[in-house]
Amino acid sequence: MLRDYLPILILIVVAVAFCAITLVVSQWLGKRGKPNPIKDSPYECGVASQPGVHPRFYVKFYRVAMLFILFDIEVVFLFPWAVVYRDMLKTHGFLILGSMVSFLAILFIGYLYALRKGALDWEH
Repeated sequence: MLRDYLPILILIVVAVAFCAITLVVSQWLGKRGKPNPIKDSPYECGVASQPGVHPRFYVKFYRVAMLFILFDIEVVFLFPWAVVYRDMLKTHGFLILGSMVSFLAILFIGYLYALRKGALDWEH
């Protein structure tokens, strides 16, 4: 059984080795410059950063991000279903279709709820 996981282990080793080699070669070949306080100062969108209290971020940005994550997770559940649907259809008939339709219906009801509450409106 451990032999089945050998390709995954090889992929992880290759990915880690590629990252490490890329970082080492980048440091080795990269330009070295003199530190400059003006060039090293952070800015965003061409505006210099302000020392002191950071500006507040509106909750709507986090709310939209959380809704995106919520509705994006459904794709994680749809992929395995789509892969085994044809094989499962032979043995379980419409049971698998009904479960997925009910899953999508619940998500659609949640989407309608978010729309009605104005969770996706940028103006509020």
